[in-house]
Amino acid sequence: MRRDTRRRLENEKWWEDKRIIISGAVIFAIIVLIMGISIYSKNVIDDTSKVNPNQIISLVPEEEIKENTESTSSSIGNKVNETEEIQTNNTNVNTSINTNKENITKSNITNTTSAKETAEKITKKNSESKEDNNSKENQKNDTKQTSNNAEKVSFDWPVKGDILKAFSIDNLLYSSTLQEWTVHNGIDIKADKASVVSAAADGVVKSIKNDPRYGLTVTIEHSDGYKTVYSNLLTAEFVVEGEKVSKGQNIGTVGNTANFEVADNFHLHFEILKDSEYINPMIYLK
Repeated sequence: MRRDTRRRLENEKWWEDKRIIISGAVIFAIIVLIMGISIYSKNVIDDTSKVNPNQIISLVPEEEIKENTESTSSSIGNKVNETEEIQTNNTNVNTSINTNKENITKSNITNTTSAKETAEKITKKNSESKEDNNSKENQKNDTKQTSNNAEKVSFDWPVKGDILKAFSIDNLLYSSTLQEWTVHNGIDIKADKASVVSAAADGVVKSIKNDPRYGLTVTIEHSDGYKTVYSNLLTAEFVVEGEKVSKGQNIGTVGNTANFEVADNFHLHFEILKDSEYINPMIYLK
């Protein structure tokens, strides 16, 4: 029993000594391998440092060098173009910003001007309202003053009908055709198309013409500096220039030839002047 135990112990010791020897051999081999690799790497590096760069370049095919050079140049060119495009875009953005600033400034100026114009219009309307009241009083006084003259001179109605637009030289009346406020030197007498127009008093036909504002127009001169005007006519075929006419004589027909009143219904635009000044026809018509 003891003998077996001793043998077993001797075997174990022998294997342990053998493992130590093997381990030492392996470690020594690893150290030698590492040292060999280090020496080889150093030699390779030294050999590489001794190589001429021109020799390395000569080993590369010319076509590959050319392609690489062209691709590099193209890349650089693209970067330059991209830089220029960025600068151009920045310039366009700055220009757009400046333009927007100018537009905003102009818009503010326009709005300010519009507000100023609105205020002026309101002021003008207020002043016109005051002037309207004053002018009505003046018209009353003028009516009283001219009534004495009207007793001496009288005119017949050139055509029968309602008054579409009254005489007004001191106040502004709204024109549907012009779409603005303006004076009215005569009266507009409503009448059907082609209604006969007659002379308001004895006189002489001074002119027959196409007025650019009031269309076909006949003017008759009377005594004492009076003159009557018949406008917006369709025809004036009953009289000629220089002809003497009597009160009630036919001189034309009602039309719609007045460019300044084309939006209104058919009517006769009738005026009376005294010494070349417009007067209210309603004072003299019977």
